[in-house]
Amino acid sequence: MKKPNAKKRQDLEARRGAPLATPTDLKKAATKDIAGAMNAILADVFALYLKTKNFHWHMSGPHFRDYHLLLDEQADQLYAMTDPIAERVRKVGGSTLRSIGDIGRTQRVKDNDARYVEPLDMIAELREDNKALASRLREAHNVCDEHHDIATASLIEVWIDETERRTWFLFEASRMADSSGH
Repeated sequence: MKKPNAKKRQDLEARRGAPLATPTDLKKAATKDIAGAMNAILADVFALYLKTKNFHWHMSGPHFRDYHLLLDEQADQLYAMTDPIAERVRKVGGSTLRSIGDIGRTQRVKDNDARYVEPLDMIAELREDNKALASRLREAHNVCDEHHDIATASLIEVWIDETERRTWFLFEASRMADSSGH
């Protein structure tokens, strides 16, 4: 039986030592930077998803139906981002978040545990959270550009557009309510 050469043996040992390290042509530093940026985005998206659902569940007032449906639609869009984000982290050779605790330690979106929040305050808070997410997505895009990770960057471009759309809709919803006197 032929013995594997030293390089093959090292590769085999590396895979055994890190069984979840997907092979990639990206350098180790790129994997670390991209996985770190995208895990932070993933935590923010989960936190924003839950905050959006919280406000959806606790919406009240004269614009209940419109706001309730808007927030449900936006929460669905946020949730739809989570799996592709996590899978990109794995595809570039990284590990992703594993628990609510991981999300809590990593998220930058502030929770809102208030028993009651005025509807327009909900809309304003989510608008600002989405605006901040768009900025963080741009930062993550820069990390991907730096390491020539075109695939992750192209996904981020779509998510920036979706996030800007959510921000726009929340902005317009708050203007509609302000102009109607409610």
